[in-house]
Amino acid sequence: MSEEFEQRGPQGVAAASELFVRGQQQIGRVIAGQQEAVAQALLTMLCGGHALIEGVPGVAKTLAVKTLARFLGLEFRRVQGTPDMMPADILGTNVFSPKTGDFTFHKGPVFTQFLLTDEINRMPPRTQAALLESMEERQVTSDGERHALDELFTVFATQNPVEFEGTYPLPEAQLDRFLLKIKVPYPDVADERTVLERHHVTHGGVGLNETPIESIPFELLTAARREIRAVRMEPAMFDYILAVVRRTRDWPSIALGASPRASTSLLLVAKGLAAREGRDFVIPDDVKEAAQPVLRHRIVLRPEAELEGVDADRVVRDVLAATQVPK
Repeated sequence: MSEEFEQRGPQGVAAASELFVRGQQQIGRVIAGQQEAVAQALLTMLCGGHALIEGVPGVAKTLAVKTLARFLGLEFRRVQGTPDMMPADILGTNVFSPKTGDFTFHKGPVFTQFLLTDEINRMPPRTQAALLESMEERQVTSDGERHALDELFTVFATQNPVEFEGTYPLPEAQLDRFLLKIKVPYPDVADERTVLERHHVTHGGVGLNETPIESIPFELLTAARREIRAVRMEPAMFDYILAVVRRTRDWPSIALGASPRASTSLLLVAKGLAAREGRDFVIPDDVKEAAQPVLRHRIVLRPEAELEGVDADRVVRDVLAATQVPK
């Protein structure tokens, strides 16, 4: 931990900004480029939310999440989505013991701090829905008995673009539970060359998971999360967030606008971005930067807009441009 954080302590705004800097440095030892995606993944964890990560196969979505868990020093489990997966494969199930004559609950992989659900849109809808309670309530109910999850429980779900074969689009109710939708694009030329060089050195990338990185102390993580909760909001920022979200509900190219949960998510992520920059107050630029990853999966475009090649990110940019910024 840096001397600056030790001097200022958890009551300042040093922990969050330090964690982001160290995260980019350490995770960058394994992941070439993708700085924006890495920053948004860190933001998801610090804000106490869950993230949906979308990208074509082979752009290191899974490796990035595994490396993030190593950097944060958290317990990690991974579930691979398949069309025959059942809810009990994730949540766990009650198993009868002939010796005792009782049922014992065997915990599934959801009982962890950091759950990677790989290719979630290859799971059948019933299994996708099984994660709803876990994500929203941080608990699992089995045969009427509640089992609490860790307070740091975070879901990172990866998916291929929904037009790929063998996928099940996530329902709106599940999408709304994700704080952010993170898009992972193809790397640029320089970053892809770095990928080739690292795979050459590690014999096909086998050793990338063992690349040494320095994990953060747990105190830094808890201090950063505490800082984000303490970031101040002026009344004008509440009005600005509401204006942006409510405008999506009557925008011509949007069939279904963002929910009130989108407003609270936009508020939380804007506070996280402010803390990342070392500020204890939110400014309009924080709301603007948060808008696309927070709203892109929460709005449904009209069919005619999609036929014209309009995507959610473009619509969110248009909504921001048409909304008056507080001074």
